[in-house]
Amino acid sequence: MRVADLMARGPGVMMLKLLRSASYKRRAMPRSTSSQKEKNSAVPKSRRLSPELRRSQILDATAPLIVQQGYLPLPVEQLARAAGASKALIYTYFPTQFDLFNALLEREIESLKLAGFDTASRVEDLDQAAILCAMMYFDHVARCGSLLHILITDLYMHGHVAPSWQAQLDLLDDRLLKLAKKALPLSDAEIHAAMEMVAAIPEEAGRLVFHRELDPTTARQICHSLIASSLKALRAPNKVVIPE
Repeated sequence: MRVADLMARGPGVMMLKLLRSASYKRRAMPRSTSSQKEKNSAVPKSRRLSPELRRSQILDATAPLIVQQGYLPLPVEQLARAAGASKALIYTYFPTQFDLFNALLEREIESLKLAGFDTASRVEDLDQAAILCAMMYFDHVARCGSLLHILITDLYMHGHVAPSWQAQLDLLDDRLLKLAKKALPLSDAEIHAAMEMVAAIPEEAGRLVFHRELDPTTARQICHSLIASSLKALRAPNKVVIPE
């Protein structure tokens, strides 16, 4: 219909026709332009982590919290924040903190075995085996902190260490204790006490490096020297002169 005809029928009719025409054109227009589509497609979509990665993420977040706190257990709220997860998700992967700490203990043992600790403990000479194991453990503590020590000595884990991991720890200890019993003129009780004192040397030296209270080179030299001196003194305890 021509504009003149619309005008003849009245301005109201003409306005109604124009509004209907404009409404049709708006409905026919695309909802978004191509540039908007490109912009939307450029936004990265969040990717859900696999169960293995999520589990590893929780363990990675737990380890430094334990080292920093120095004892067990951990506040679950703090752990959830550090892991970027909900408490419900933490419990999904680790129903109890015992499960969580045993998983960390597994990682610690496997890390030491990969570093050669298991092989070093099989050396038949006491001095060589003790020094090799001590220096490997020193390196581990200097890098990761006293996590393993806390996991196996804290009273919270008493009776809750998984039998498989406890057996591996006992096996490593038994190898060194058997060597010590052959080489040292001491009773079984004295050997146990002596080995605990010697084991404290790499633990403390590594802890000082981890907390940046001592440089690695100096700490390594002190650790090696103290281990060697301790073993020498234990071989001849009657010749050790105790200062007054």
